[in-house]
Amino acid sequence: MSLDRHPPTGQPYVGLRAFRRRDDAKFFGRTRESYQVADLWQGGRLTVLYGPSGVGKTSLLQAGVLPLLDPGRTDVLPIGRVSHGSPFPSAELSRHNPHVFALLSSWSPEETPTRLAGLTIREFLKRRPAHWDAYGDRVLTLVAIDQAEELFADLPHRRPYQRGLVGQLVEALDEDPNLRLLVSIRDDHLAGLLPHEPRLAGPLKSRFFLAPLDMTDTVRAIEGPLQGTGRSFAPGAAEELAENLRMIRVGRVSGKDVVADTEEVEPVRLQAVCSALWQSLPRDVQVISADHVRRFANADRSLIDLVERMIADVAREHLGGDADGLRSWLRRTFITELGTRETVHLRKTVTAGEPNALIEALVDRDILREDVNAGARWCELSHERLIQPILQNDRLSVEARSPTSFEEHLRMAEISLRDGDFAQAAEQAEEALEWCGDSTRARAEIESLLGNIAHRRENLEAAVSHYHTAAGLFETVGATSAVGGLLAGIGRLRLAQGRSSEAVRELGSATRRVPHDMGVQIELAWMLWYDGHPDAAREVLDGVLIGEGNLPEALRARGEILAGLGSAEAALRDLIRVKPLQWPSSRAAYALALASLGRFPEAEREIKAVLAGTEEHGPALLYAAKVAVLAGDAASAADLAWRAKAASRPRLPRHLVAEADRLRLAAP
Repeated sequence: MSLDRHPPTGQPYVGLRAFRRRDDAKFFGRTRESYQVADLWQGGRLTVLYGPSGVGKTSLLQAGVLPLLDPGRTDVLPIGRVSHGSPFPSAELSRHNPHVFALLSSWSPEETPTRLAGLTIREFLKRRPAHWDAYGDRVLTLVAIDQAEELFADLPHRRPYQRGLVGQLVEALDEDPNLRLLVSIRDDHLAGLLPHEPRLAGPLKSRFFLAPLDMTDTVRAIEGPLQGTGRSFAPGAAEELAENLRMIRVGRVSGKDVVADTEEVEPVRLQAVCSALWQSLPRDVQVISADHVRRFANADRSLIDLVERMIADVAREHLGGDADGLRSWLRRTFITELGTRETVHLRKTVTAGEPNALIEALVDRDILREDVNAGARWCELSHERLIQPILQNDRLSVEARSPTSFEEHLRMAEISLRDGDFAQAAEQAEEALEWCGDSTRARAEIESLLGNIAHRRENLEAAVSHYHTAAGLFETVGATSAVGGLLAGIGRLRLAQGRSSEAVRELGSATRRVPHDMGVQIELAWMLWYDGHPDAAREVLDGVLIGEGNLPEALRARGEILAGLGSAEAALRDLIRVKPLQWPSSRAAYALALASLGRFPEAEREIKAVLAGTEEHGPALLYAAKVAVLAGDAASAADLAWRAKAASRPRLPRHLVAEADRLRLAAP
């Protein structure tokens, strides 16, 4: 294990936010827990880290556990999250589980979204280069999901995605014995994880309960960060502060405070108190005395006071001192109806009705944290413990909290769309159009969202219209990548409408605007194939694979096309490299290649699985019909060919319709 530490810099206490990886030199009081969790994570395929909100699970992972992991023996991905949402046109992205997409995006934050959508967890991990130790052995691959309670919230429309993500994790763990998963979750959501634990853990499971700090570790966490700052605590001063921290005022009776002795200390409370103390000390103080602790470290009010002070500072700098307005904006924008943190997509210049300079000021003061995910910037409250101070000091009434800008309407529309309330999403998006004025970029973003809403409602013509409008608006402000994505989305929709030639034109325009986006190139290949140009489609995919190597989506697409062209051995080579095959067309193409090589028992098993899972996939049904022909079952071939011709999700490509007719007529 590595024990390297970065030298402390600036403010020695992190205050309102969680510790980051680079804060390891300030992280004290959790040495034992850090080693234990690091050992458990490396020792078994599943480790569950759980504890109450505010106990410091994220901080322990980032600043305690990660620095201990030896890079020569482990391949550690960034800490993952499963909260979902995307600013991209939904029709541009492949079929995907939004939780899986969010997780892969956080594990690979700089990756192009179109290359992540549609990947399974197993495929994503398989395409990463293998890491080897000094002796030539594979190192452990360590992955983590933080704040997993986001996955197990009891929302019915998310349950299929939850089951899908868990299934993909099990698949990845079963295939790679060197893969290790850590799940960090609040203890009040642990029950949601437990039914899945046996499949994830296998024969061995490890759980670690993270408790608040005891008194000894509290003193370490108070004194340790001062190393190298030129300041120190006088004998007994840190101990007095620790005693104050464990005493919590719970009310007043007959004019006197009622105090509870907790015997333990919540880390976020400690950081807030110590930050307030540090900021209040006179500049010339080098030794912090017990008197300084009594004067400047109010344990009862420190967290609320610190939040209030930071909000007041930002309001004074950016909003003419309107702290109430800033607090109410924070509540509307970053706290959900359920009283949890909301993740917000940062736009180019204005977010949720306020300039990004305001966001940056709040990030600087640790009220908000910023992250890069799926090629976009996101922000959220830096800690769960900020929710209550913001709520209890938000003096505006509920009635006064209705949206007051296009950004707020747009944000509400995005939340409604994410949660499946399409009517409310459309209503809020239309309101956003009314409020946005002459802002071209704002209108473009709203039109793109309206396209997403229409797409989810399966109103494809309306989606195309909104995407076209958005693309034209983005074109005028020079947002080339946005235009490319929208045109790719339009191409997908045209294909779904059976208008493959138009789809090819749209994808051709998209590739000219974003020539290095391999996801768009793969979509162009599919459109060419559907339009009756399989050789041209194969040529595009060959180019993608020459440039990108083992890109699963390109291998899958080429394998399907090769199977249809009768190149069975080449098709198998591609499709075997991306097994297990999750889409009906891929499994049907694999079965056709097997049958073409005389491997009928394997082909029949695959076709049975395909037919059990689809009734509307035209190409998959036609490939099944061709397998039946090769097996000598002309009657089944005719029935499957008839079903293929009638299918609509997706339709049979027009160059294959004649083949379906031939198979139908060949039946006795």
